[in-house]
Amino acid sequence: MADLEIDPSHLPEDVREKLAELDLELSEGDITQKGYEKKRTRLLAPYNKQPAQGAGPSAPSPSTAAHRRAQRRLTREDNRYHSEIRTEAVMQALAMHNKKVPVMPLPSKRTSVNYPGQQQRRTERHGTDSSSDDDSVFDEEQLRGFSRGGARDSGASSSSYETGASPHHYGERPRSQGYGDFRIPGNTARHALADVMQNSRHSHHISQPPDVTNNAKSSRQTDRVGRFNQSSVRMTATGAVTGLADDDAPRHGKVSAKIQQLLNTLKRPKRRPLKEYFVDEEDATLEMPSTDPNAPKPEGSELTPVAGEQLVIPSGLPRNLEAALQRYGSSTYKANAITVLDQNGKPSLNLTYGKLLNRSHKIAYNLLNKVGQKEGIGVKQGDRVALVYPNNDPISYICAFYGCITAGVVPVPVEVPLTKRVYQRIVQNDAGGQGVGFLLGSLSVNWALTSEACFKGLPKSNSGEVLVFKGWPKLNWFVTENLSKAPKDWQALSRVSDDVPAYIEYTINKDGSTVGVTVTRNTMLSHCRTLTVGCNYTEGEVMVCVLDFKREVGLWHGILCSVFNGMHVIFIPYSLMKVDPASWMKMVTKYKASVAVVKSRDMHWGLLAQKDHKDINFTSLRLLLVADGANPWSLTSCDSFLSAFQSKGLRPESICPCASSSEALTVSVRRPGRTSSSATGRGILSMQGLSYGVVRVDSENSLTSLTLQDCGQVMPGAVMVVIKLDGAPILCKTDEVGELCVCAGYTGSGYWGLQGITSATFQVEPLHADGRPIGDNLYVRTGLIGFLGPGGLVFVCGSKEGLMQIGTRRHNTDDIIATVLAVEPMKFIYRGR
Repeated sequence: MADLEIDPSHLPEDVREKLAELDLELSEGDITQKGYEKKRTRLLAPYNKQPAQGAGPSAPSPSTAAHRRAQRRLTREDNRYHSEIRTEAVMQALAMHNKKVPVMPLPSKRTSVNYPGQQQRRTERHGTDSSSDDDSVFDEEQLRGFSRGGARDSGASSSSYETGASPHHYGERPRSQGYGDFRIPGNTARHALADVMQNSRHSHHISQPPDVTNNAKSSRQTDRVGRFNQSSVRMTATGAVTGLADDDAPRHGKVSAKIQQLLNTLKRPKRRPLKEYFVDEEDATLEMPSTDPNAPKPEGSELTPVAGEQLVIPSGLPRNLEAALQRYGSSTYKANAITVLDQNGKPSLNLTYGKLLNRSHKIAYNLLNKVGQKEGIGVKQGDRVALVYPNNDPISYICAFYGCITAGVVPVPVEVPLTKRVYQRIVQNDAGGQGVGFLLGSLSVNWALTSEACFKGLPKSNSGEVLVFKGWPKLNWFVTENLSKAPKDWQALSRVSDDVPAYIEYTINKDGSTVGVTVTRNTMLSHCRTLTVGCNYTEGEVMVCVLDFKREVGLWHGILCSVFNGMHVIFIPYSLMKVDPASWMKMVTKYKASVAVVKSRDMHWGLLAQKDHKDINFTSLRLLLVADGANPWSLTSCDSFLSAFQSKGLRPESICPCASSSEALTVSVRRPGRTSSSATGRGILSMQGLSYGVVRVDSENSLTSLTLQDCGQVMPGAVMVVIKLDGAPILCKTDEVGELCVCAGYTGSGYWGLQGITSATFQVEPLHADGRPIGDNLYVRTGLIGFLGPGGLVFVCGSKEGLMQIGTRRHNTDDIIATVLAVEPMKFIYRGR
């Protein structure tokens, strides 16, 4: 036929596709031979231009010949690579749906030009038409024949090639054409490749394996649409097909085998998915740590509750804090209640008891009668208000605190975002800052009391309103200075009940949530009486306080007990301590103070200020209260401070460590002035034994020992037990470490609005080993881990917050820090390092 002289590579793409479809229909018997020839002639008619009769073939121009050669090279490159793609896809489809059929291994790179049979076909092509300048080509018919399991017959196989010269004529590397006669064993599913490609095109919508069918029409349409949408296809060890490209994949150009192999390598993930490195508890049973048979076990008898000494309230004490303020504000109104050091270390700011009474009275009157009356959001008795005062202004704070107590309003002391750093910490997703805001919202706090200087420093909007901090409720701000006087006939409201909240102190749980511990009026009074007895406070004493006066030990001693006993307190701002660490020792010497409330950090800093030691005199000091005496490293500071200043008049019996918690308030305190052998205690314990929860004495020079000092005795009128850390609240044995629990009239009453965790913390009923309750009293968990020694001495070796469980052993972060400090006691241990 005339049309057989037409070079198929010169035909357009759509014409070649239609020719391939005709060949496929003829082979499957869909059309007759006559219909096939008729359709084929009609398709090739526009391109079957016969030369004029009697005229020879005209040679094309050089530019036209070069253009045709370039077009043929591009077409050959596409065909060449797509043939291999179809080969691999057919193999993968068969491997996925016919596991019994052996699958040929995938080549790691393109087929070499030295493949057997390659030279044979090249020789045949040279012998057929040596004048052609084409490279080795797979035309579309050959591709379709191969996709149906190989060439239909040898004649079809040989005629499907176009002869051509060696590609070396063009200076190009040899290109592969070795898959022409490659037959896949067991390839009976002739439409596997088309269906694989059809499924790959809908892989984003249908999450099912390819459905290998015998629908010829579907396979032809899929083959025609999807043959240019395939990238390099690989099969993993599990049989999954990888590398099926999306519809918009670019056509392959002239890419070498090594570059294609490199691209395929880069597509593979370098690491396994993260989830493969972990085994979830639901997927595999975790192996429980085996119990060490050589682990020490407690050998003592069951612990009995240890009661403190009887609480004998001295005669002459005020009946409550309001009565104490009224007494000292009237009788000794010129006596100083508070003195604050300025940044130069001079005691320039003073507040007398008369001024304290007057300012507290004005604040109480304005809270109940002036604040928010116009807006309809006034403050009533029992409402909660926030106290927002900086750490260097105890005078404004104590006036606002006692103003709330007088008015029957519940103060909630919180930190203030004065500096940019603190403000940024609060507004930028800070858990503590937002936790305080959540607490204020749950307390229905609408008003915040502050000083004039603090209010000016708060961040404000362009309209002058204070910004609403992230996570905080919208607050109305009230400055507690320059207020109008109360009428002479005005009296505070009638006496409120003793079981209502007096103040709420926020604390942070182990899980990071912020909760408010409710302290009732009865609890506040009982705590002041207990501390007065335990510390022997008397009227007119001078106290030096370095602690934060808004919470915990600083609040209990510097704000409550001081007014309850009519004492004079000298507050040392923390900012001044950074500049002059010996400032508190200078104030003890200058005012002949009898009480100093510090932390072991302040004692350590005082040791470093050796140039100021020559003028220090501690002869008047009878009580040096170490607020963080529950920390193991406080022992080093106490011993070093005593050895350095014993020559300056410091007596060993005046150093009194104490233990405390936000829930149980004061847990224990060492009695000042006692010199008996049972007044203090010290133990050298095995850290290995402590890790197993038992108390074992170790030698003094052991590298694995931990030396503990006592935190004092059980408070007067209180009862203490030690319960197991896990499970039911069963009593520990005498040589066993557990959680300290206190039963007293001065402990917190619960977490505000959280009844569930309140009952688990504030209403603990200790049990005997057989499950019987030890009595009718309810105890409060302190969160401190320790044991009870002889004479009611309390030893604390850590906290539940810093407890680490490793296998069957427990370690405490405090022990690690104490060990480091024992090696280098004069070095700082910075948080986070």
